[in-house]
Amino acid sequence: MRRPFHAPLVTLALIGTLLVNAASAVAVDGPRALGLRVEGGENTWHADNDFRLYWDHQSAVVRTVDFRVLDAEGKVVIPETQLPWSADVIEFIHIPPVAGRQAPEPGRYTADVWLEGANGERGDPESAKLLLDDVRPAPIRPSAPTGWVPGGSPVIVKLEHPRSPLPISGIRGYAVSVDSGAGQPPCSGSDRCTEAETGLLGIGDTLSLGLLPQGTNVVRAVAVSGSGMRSEEVGSALVRVDSTRPEVTLKGAPQSWARDPVRVTATATDALSGMSASGPDGPFTALAVDGGVPKVGEGDSVSAVVSGNGPHTVAFYARDAAGNIVDGSGSEQPPTETVRIDTVAPTVAFARFQDPDDPERIEATVSDQLSGPSGDRGLIGVRPAGSRQAFETLATVVSGGKLAARWDSDSFPTGDYEFRATAYDAAGNSGESDRRSTGARMVLANPLKAPTMLEAGFGGRRLIWQRCSRASGRRRCRRQVMSSFEERPGTRSIPYGHGVQFGGRLTSVTGVPLGGLPVQVVESFDGGATPARTTTVETATDGAFAIRLAPGPSRHVEALFGGNRVLTRAGAGAVHLGVLAGVRLRASRATAEIGGPPVVFSGRVAGMDGAGGRPVELQFHLPGAPWSEFRTVQTDAHGRFRYPYAFSDDDSRGIRFQFRARVPEQEGWPYEAGISRPVAVTGR
Repeated sequence: MRRPFHAPLVTLALIGTLLVNAASAVAVDGPRALGLRVEGGENTWHADNDFRLYWDHQSAVVRTVDFRVLDAEGKVVIPETQLPWSADVIEFIHIPPVAGRQAPEPGRYTADVWLEGANGERGDPESAKLLLDDVRPAPIRPSAPTGWVPGGSPVIVKLEHPRSPLPISGIRGYAVSVDSGAGQPPCSGSDRCTEAETGLLGIGDTLSLGLLPQGTNVVRAVAVSGSGMRSEEVGSALVRVDSTRPEVTLKGAPQSWARDPVRVTATATDALSGMSASGPDGPFTALAVDGGVPKVGEGDSVSAVVSGNGPHTVAFYARDAAGNIVDGSGSEQPPTETVRIDTVAPTVAFARFQDPDDPERIEATVSDQLSGPSGDRGLIGVRPAGSRQAFETLATVVSGGKLAARWDSDSFPTGDYEFRATAYDAAGNSGESDRRSTGARMVLANPLKAPTMLEAGFGGRRLIWQRCSRASGRRRCRRQVMSSFEERPGTRSIPYGHGVQFGGRLTSVTGVPLGGLPVQVVESFDGGATPARTTTVETATDGAFAIRLAPGPSRHVEALFGGNRVLTRAGAGAVHLGVLAGVRLRASRATAEIGGPPVVFSGRVAGMDGAGGRPVELQFHLPGAPWSEFRTVQTDAHGRFRYPYAFSDDDSRGIRFQFRARVPEQEGWPYEAGISRPVAVTGR
């Protein structure tokens, strides 16, 4: 800070008018400018031609102040000048410019100051150094590290020395700034730097910038003279910092077990310094299996083959161009993945024996010491024992290290059958076996279950029994006529709208009744009139069952026993239930006048709502004569028909005629031929 002063400002012009012959002055015990000093420090170089001198306040009376300025060679550059007033400060001493230069010559100057007392006595002079240097140093250029600097490492830059000639004040040091490219100079002043802005004092070679942020940093530097003047041109350099380790991924490592050696590849990426190969000291990628010697590949990838049964730990890491790396040499460990290899096939064996309560269940146990049994793969096959046929695959359930399948032995002929189990482990290895856990071959003799026999038929005078059984692997059926009224074997005909009793008996082939078992009665209607109907009934203690079949179209009826875990299936064979077409006929009058108005015959065929028209034959006969057709008419869609008939023959007088309607069988019509009840008409 400038000290307050007590005298008015003095310009050089005024000083020139106050020149006094210094030689004539005589200093005799006068006051002295004790403590004479330059503002800013006596050994401080000044960049501005503006010096201020001050000294300690005098107790004696001071009438005038005299001063002069000499250069380094002792030449007077400012003649002795007298200030006609008392003061303890000299403001604004300016060194005059030299010839050919608008500014004074930089250099070391000396200011001499005398004080005169009240009676003109002059004290001894006091001197102070005036150091002036407004010359800017030559520019310098910082040299940054080549390539990328790893994060966590201090950045060292080299600073070149400014070229000669150096400013007379010398080089105080260097001002350095670092930013991300904003373009700010190292110092706030346009031509100089403060001591606080001068980071490296003296002419040095290197400067540590400490830890810089990741990315591209711009380093700017200027040389600073002893007076604080800086280089006019700012030198710059780029420092690239990469503090992020490369990202490394491992490909080829299966999530589950593998059944062959596995080739894995580590691939590294780095967004900043990169992974481009540049020799042994450049970026590399490495793999280490089970803590062994790493396999290193220059650049961004490396591959290795992992082999041997069991789990293997694969560590992978990389070093980028900046040198960032995590290889386990420090406290941080590289990432790892586990590769599991199993080249050994699993073992499989069938159960020791069949379950007597469920002999068709085929079961095998799978074991594997490494990857373990597969949870979703495995199969059981069957073929005739000793044959070369391909194994027929059974629907196999895989669960908990077991294979289970159900063999539908009822569908296979009598004989011996061999089985084979194929198992898989979690790695995909497969193993086969046709042996039980006891070492015996897995062979079963069919039938496995007790054979059954089912007989069924219609009740009443026209009963037909259809007997079918499976014994010795062959299906055998025979029909037995139980009534002399049966016109066609295996067929029963009933009028339209009537039901009928159907029943039978379930026994073993030895005749033992099988009670409490379900029997299905399947009715398959002719012509697709209605969907098939299945009714389940339960056998009584004597093995018998019965059901009343509801009215409806003609149909085939079959009784089936589906078997169970210990009994074979059985079927009674299909029998046919024919239903006669339902038709009604009526006459408009019971007597017909010969030559008079006609008699109208009308009627309806049942079961034809919306089914389309059907032909109807109109017939008549006389007592003792056969029936004769006299007209065929067509019904409407609902089965109605109508026909007028006129009696014109005189021979018909007194004759009683009978008339009827007959519906013949037709393709796709689910009824047999039907005849109406006759009606009588007498001619007169």
